Amino acid sequence: MADLDIPTARQLVDGDWTPAADGGELPVLDPATREPIQSVARAREVDVDHAVAAARRAAPGWAATSPSERGAILSRWAALIGEHVEELAAYEARDVGKPRSGGRLNMYITQGIVDYFAGAADKLTGVTLPTRTPDYFGYTRPEPYGVCAVIIPWNVPAVLTAANVAPALAAGNTVVLKPSEVAPLSPFALAELGRRAGLPPGVLNVVTGLGPEAGVALTGHADIDHISFVGSTVTGRSVMRAAAQHLVPVKLELGGKSPNVVFADADLDAAIPAIIASITENAGQNCYAGSRLLVEESIRAEVVERVAAGMAAVRTGPWDQDLDMGPLVSQAQYERVRGFLAEAPAAGARLVVGGEPATAAFDDGWYVAPTVFDQVDSDMRLVREEIFGPVLAVQGFRGVDEAVAMMNDTDFGLLACIWTTDVSRALRVAGLVRAGQVAVNQFHDAGVIGFPFNMQKESGFSRGGGYAALREYTQEKAVAVRLLDRPSA
Repeated sequence: MADLDIPTARQLVDGDWTPAADGGELPVLDPATREPIQSVARAREVDVDHAVAAARRAAPGWAATSPSERGAILSRWAALIGEHVEELAAYEARDVGKPRSGGRLNMYITQGIVDYFAGAADKLTGVTLPTRTPDYFGYTRPEPYGVCAVIIPWNVPAVLTAANVAPALAAGNTVVLKPSEVAPLSPFALAELGRRAGLPPGVLNVVTGLGPEAGVALTGHADIDHISFVGSTVTGRSVMRAAAQHLVPVKLELGGKSPNVVFADADLDAAIPAIIASITENAGQNCYAGSRLLVEESIRAEVVERVAAGMAAVRTGPWDQDLDMGPLVSQAQYERVRGFLAEAPAAGARLVVGGEPATAAFDDGWYVAPTVFDQVDSDMRLVREEIFGPVLAVQGFRGVDEAVAMMNDTDFGLLACIWTTDVSRALRVAGLVRAGQVAVNQFHDAGVIGFPFNMQKESGFSRGGGYAALREYTQEKAVAVRLLDRPSA
């Protein structure tokens, strides 16, 4: 392959692009047109067996490769990603439905993640332990698990590929990656670049298939040593049950219902654009999307008015028009989001803006207009459940205590964003909120290198993001040595 064209109806196993054992195929659709882009292999249990076997054969050699050499290969991989940003961005943008600029940003993030773990590969160390007497010596050493299964969803496939595969490989594991069949093209292209960078056959394998076929086969496979799953909380529970059959450790990154909490002293000129972006970026199809807006009552009317105006101004269109927001990724996701939009007014929520297909100009695509509902109650599905669409629910609060209570009144615990110019208040609220990540006067972690992707409650559990991710993909061995005196010669 001289360029990054992905072979039709193929998957990457043991260093080769191969068809499914039974020749099965799955179409990949353009969300803006609902037309096929191309097809990929439809992996079933036998294909998963082949991929796991390839990863198992490659595991001893890759684990024995020096960390410096593993890092050098990952560094070359990162450089190749940088050289192919535009091609990769086009794959991701068209596949998922996001604007080209969004795909391009994801590739810069992806390159940065791979480059980060390239540099971290030879920094993974154990510790020397204190002893009671000089006759003993103790230390720990991190070791790879072996074969890691990585299952990712369709919303940011390139970033999630890098965030899970790069630390696993840097730590000395081999990987079987199953991207979503809805958006597998950028993970395939990244894997091809990894192969070109020098990843040995079998070190990174990529199979595509349906969850009940390939996904179940992979999570329940007896020769998998670690499972990383990113997706819904419902499926996460199934993954845990499958892993329990073989007592395999699991890393779960699940859903979210993240609040933007705006106090009366907030800088609204900074907050409003970030709030809008937090729910319209990728059409709201992010686990950390700012889908709840909690506003101090004294400024609630102003904030709702300004947010609604900004949401109404969001431009929607196909990926190649590079506007502000694209369509939802699939018919299933479109119907799910439209169901929430239809139900909310009947439950008592007030529709402020949106609630309809984005524009008649794009009837062929799965478009939903950016939507704001006010006067929502905490027991509404709009507030309780992850929608995964550009739908914002607004609630008012009075004072810090009520704000914190509302922030924590959710089954999820991924991200909380606090908008205030009072540093003491920000630190107090950050300490009280039950979320794995807290951002103050920004949305998410902009500007922080190696920020851990932590989570609490039903959002899952993992050591992801930054150096901690290396620890996630290693198991610790403790060694105790008694030093015996030997008679001199």
